[in-house]
Amino acid sequence: MYRLLIADDHPLFRDAISRTLSLSVSDDSAPPYELLQAASLAETLSLIDAHADSLDLLLLDLDLPDSHGLEGLMRLRQEADWLPVAILSAHEARETVLEALALGAVGYLSKSSSAEVLREALARMLAGEVYVPARLMRAAPRPALASQVAPSPSSASAPVPPPAPQLAPSLSEAEFAQRWQTLTTKQRGVLERMVLGESNKMIAWQLGVAETTVKSHVSAILHKLGVASRVQAILLASHSLPAVSSASAPPAAPQRATPRRGAHE
Repeated sequence: MYRLLIADDHPLFRDAISRTLSLSVSDDSAPPYELLQAASLAETLSLIDAHADSLDLLLLDLDLPDSHGLEGLMRLRQEADWLPVAILSAHEARETVLEALALGAVGYLSKSSSAEVLREALARMLAGEVYVPARLMRAAPRPALASQVAPSPSSASAPVPPPAPQLAPSLSEAEFAQRWQTLTTKQRGVLERMVLGESNKMIAWQLGVAETTVKSHVSAILHKLGVASRVQAILLASHSLPAVSSASAPPAAPQRATPRRGAHE
């Protein structure tokens, strides 16, 4: 029996998740779940203290009454770093997904996900994997807003939050390009699909190889990139891979004009 804690201030949504997980119990291949519920970050921390010896996973909303954005995740990493935390949110910006992973989240789920996706994500995270949604990772990064680039004078005295911890080594595009060149063609394809959020099973199906082959490629990729985990590889490649791929793309072949046929032909 897995004990999960969901932190969300909407009772109807918590009940919907509870019903979804209870339906999975009827399937012999799906593990049973016990779901605890919290409506605020304070209540979440209280329940974590009370059930510290039995909690397996926390599903955290980004908009709790006493916590906004990734503040709750940052506090949980400080006070309960032993507990795996997955984000379950309506925010679907790719940058938010990457920042949550950088802060230590083991997964990111959109509230618009289907019940099947939820069950699959939970099974993978409880098995020790990191769940990255392919649909959200495929979204193009949003351009920075002017207000994010140049703060207004009125906000100059406001306290600046500490920077997010770096889970992946900070590399320049040139340094990443050098490591990219050490990857084989197949390893590059696997890394590109990892960045898109695909699981090993999905990558194996897409490439027509065994899942064990994909796992071997992933291990080689981590070693060659100098990172320790799949999340670090995704974070590193997400920032540098687009520039490297565009720089290494061969120029388009010139179009050869097709001779015009005469009317008599």
